[in-house]
Amino acid sequence: MWKPEHRVAADRRCLRYPSDLIDAEWALVSPFIPPARRGGRKRSVDVREVLNAIFYVLATGCQWNALPKDLPPKSTAHFYLMLWDWDGTLERIHDALYVAVRESAGREASPTVAIIDSQSAKAAQKGAARLIRRASTRARRSRAASATSLSTRSASCSA
Repeated sequence: MWKPEHRVAADRRCLRYPSDLIDAEWALVSPFIPPARRGGRKRSVDVREVLNAIFYVLATGCQWNALPKDLPPKSTAHFYLMLWDWDGTLERIHDALYVAVRESAGREASPTVAIIDSQSAKAAQKGAARLIRRASTRARRSRAASATSLSTRSASCSA
C-alpha cells in the first residue's frame, strides 16, 4: 500500500533521468563495486555514472548507441556490465539488495517456502526454448498411427 513516506522515497523528479541512482541507493551499492586494479592507471571513469548508464539502457530499452551524451560512452558502460556479470559483482549486488528488502519488510533473509507448479517444473527440466520450438512447429503423425493405417489399408486393398 502506498503511504506518503513511500511516495517521497519513490519521487525521482529531482534526478537527471528517472533511472539514475539517488545517494541512498548508491550508498547501498557502492561497497560491492570492486576497486580499480592495482598497478595500472587510476580509474578515469565515474563508476556511479557507469551504473546510471546501465540502468538507463535497462529502464528505457534503448540501444547502447542511443545513450545520452552526458553518460559514459556505450563501450565503457557495456564493458563494465560484462565485467561485473563475469566476476559476479551483479549477483552479489542483487543478493545483498534482496536480503535487505526482505529484512526491511520484516521477513527472514531467505524464503522458507517455494511454490512450483508441474508445468514450470517440466519446462525447467526440458528447457523452455525447446518447448517453444516444438509448440510452433506443425504436429506430426506418430509412427504407430501410420503403421496402423497402412496395415488397415493393405488389408482392405487385398480383399
